[in-house]
Amino acid sequence: MYRKSLRLTSEQIERLNLREGANTVVFSVTTQYQGTCRCEAAIYLWNWDDQVVISDIDGTITKSDALGHILPQLGKDWTHHGIARLYHKIHQNGYKFLYCSARAIGMADITKGYLQWVNDRGTVLPKGPVLLAPSSLFSALHREVIEKKPEVFKVACLTDIRDLFNPHRQPFYAAFGNRTNDAYAYKQVGVIEARIFTVNPRGELIQEKTKGNKSTYSRLSELVDHVFPLIVRGRTSSFDYPEFSHFSFWREPLPPVDLSALL
Repeated sequence: MYRKSLRLTSEQIERLNLREGANTVVFSVTTQYQGTCRCEAAIYLWNWDDQVVISDIDGTITKSDALGHILPQLGKDWTHHGIARLYHKIHQNGYKFLYCSARAIGMADITKGYLQWVNDRGTVLPKGPVLLAPSSLFSALHREVIEKKPEVFKVACLTDIRDLFNPHRQPFYAAFGNRTNDAYAYKQVGVIEARIFTVNPRGELIQEKTKGNKSTYSRLSELVDHVFPLIVRGRTSSFDYPEFSHFSFWREPLPPVDLSALL
């Protein structure tokens, strides 16, 4: 029996033969009068023990929420100074990036294009999944700019992502936002306060644990090896959780053998 669903089963995902990292997929709809419409997306395959850094977009990568929607479309660089270099260094130390915004899903192409456009003298933002709200443009703008309640979507979305990982490990290592709402959402999904950072329009970076100390993206970049230590995978994580190793979890079952035929 066929049933429409937004979630693939483990068997369906396995048949996709995904490779580690980004995998391009295409959704297409064909109608009699409009022909075929296509929409491209990416499915990311990560390890079960990867450490993930969450980043908001508007007001966190851009300097403000409302203008962050508009000015980049006019070719105006409205990006916080030093963020590309910081994120690049964190990524080089082995961390994955997840971009989560309350922007409407209809702005997916514009948002992805902006993230690819950010360039700080040759340094670009790390690639990663871009999660947007499944709602219309006006309702998303009203929720984020007028109501100022983007955490409603973010908590639900990030909880879904967290539940994909091993329940005995916390996949979210750190998070960046620009409001108390963002900090609240990050706390709800288990990010510790010492690694929650919020930035204001002046570019001052505040750690949630010690709000009196103000820094910047550039200064944190100088301390990146202390705050985001290099992830060393010399000793495979399979020894920590052998039930999830490639041999135990993903191996093909052995075919049945008739022992009487061997005697």
